[in-house]
Amino acid sequence: MTDQTKDRVLIFDTTLRDGEQSPGATMSHAEKLEIAGMLDEMGVDIIEAGFPIASIGDFEAVKAIAEQTERATICGLARANTKDIDRCWEAVRHAKSPRIHTFIGTSPLHRAIPDLTQDQMADRIHETVTHARNLCDNVQWSPMDATRTEWDYLKRVVEIAINAGATTINIPDTVGYTAPVESADLIRRLIAEIDGAEDIVFATHCHNDLGMATANSLAAVEGGARQIECTINGLGERAGNTALEEVVMALRVRGDIMPYRTSIDTTKIINISRKVATVSGFPVQYNKAIVGKNAFAHESGIHQDGMLKNAETFEIMRPEDIGLKETNLVLGKHSGRAALRAKLKDLGFDLADNQLSDIFVRFKALADRKKEVYDDDLEALMRDQSGSDGERIKLKFLRVICGTEAPQTADLTLEVDGDDLQVTAHGDGPVDAAFNAVKELFPHEARLQLYQVHAVTEGTDAQATVSVRMEENGRLVTGQSADTDTVVASVKAYIHALNRLLLRREQSGGDVKQVSYKDVG
Repeated sequence: MTDQTKDRVLIFDTTLRDGEQSPGATMSHAEKLEIAGMLDEMGVDIIEAGFPIASIGDFEAVKAIAEQTERATICGLARANTKDIDRCWEAVRHAKSPRIHTFIGTSPLHRAIPDLTQDQMADRIHETVTHARNLCDNVQWSPMDATRTEWDYLKRVVEIAINAGATTINIPDTVGYTAPVESADLIRRLIAEIDGAEDIVFATHCHNDLGMATANSLAAVEGGARQIECTINGLGERAGNTALEEVVMALRVRGDIMPYRTSIDTTKIINISRKVATVSGFPVQYNKAIVGKNAFAHESGIHQDGMLKNAETFEIMRPEDIGLKETNLVLGKHSGRAALRAKLKDLGFDLADNQLSDIFVRFKALADRKKEVYDDDLEALMRDQSGSDGERIKLKFLRVICGTEAPQTADLTLEVDGDDLQVTAHGDGPVDAAFNAVKELFPHEARLQLYQVHAVTEGTDAQATVSVRMEENGRLVTGQSADTDTVVASVKAYIHALNRLLLRREQSGGDVKQVSYKDVG
């Protein structure tokens, strides 16, 4: 590592790979390309675009991202075998800066899965890293579950990977087991005791099972790591990954004690946070650091008084630093396209003309039903992906009968693959009746795991944002929608989830089957 790079921390984003593995968070091909473009534009150094061997869809997405990306290094993931590595190289080879990331589980628990001895695994690491390096001069290697691997063996296999040609060594805390002091000491010790360590980049990849992913990543940087693997909004399996926005803003705000820099344009954080929340179907919790709805909100009288006198009293960073602008409810049914575009841009949404046309139609429909359209209403419209072009199932008509006396009934018309289908169904309440009607028109075996309703704003005319999560044969999908009518929002979210389920079926139906043992951290 040169003197010029000692204070430089590379940001390796794995939202499109590890983040997408979060149950129910599968993204479409177009959504992956859009997010990759936003990551590149914001200054991410390395984009892990996917796991090419996992499916035809994953391969095509990684390949397209590699071909379109202007600046960032594009990385694909591969298990420790030549078939995976060859497939990965085929996907990333046309990137301006390609990288192969290969891994194997090195802890006793993970060694037992392929049933390899320590020596057998060491031989495989040497062979596969050498094979990857013969294809690509930028090779990253990861000992999965490194933080639970015996020290002597971890040191041995890291040395083997470096000697075989790995240029980046990633140390994953795969199950979120470690603590900050251990995270720093592990990196520091590897660098100190391994020959050739000074010539490669050490990376950290932390999961949040104990809520310490950000702290562990920053501690690893203190120990000498110069690459942080992370995801937007901390998206990822189980409790998630290190959140990109948290480590980046921590390094920016606390440069006095962590004198390291990144290439991230932080003013683009809020926009990509919202985009990832929308396409993944995973809303950001209100009290989430940096990007949560309440991150810059103050209700306490003491806090409000302090903020009025000096914002720095209770804010260690400015909303503008992450691209958030302080705006309020000025739009209504008489507002035009220019006003809507300006407002959305203030909120962090920079739309193309065709996107603006779509949202403008929905904005007008909402404004006709509400006296005032709040910023939160607009954000809900942007998150609402139901009724997108290309969906096989669309809501055409819904009428429900409910109350203390009347039977709970739903009259529903759906467009399914271009045909209009109609049914009347009953249920235990209007939502249950409507869901039963959907199931009659589009029979399926998916099980509803989650049904959640949130009011977007205050008042009886507030929009409801509904999230549903469904499971079918191990596939998890999430759907979201917003509407001033809670039952309509519920049905649209349910249909959105079904459309995503159909997409999952298509993506896993290619020649290469979805693999299960694909987690690197």
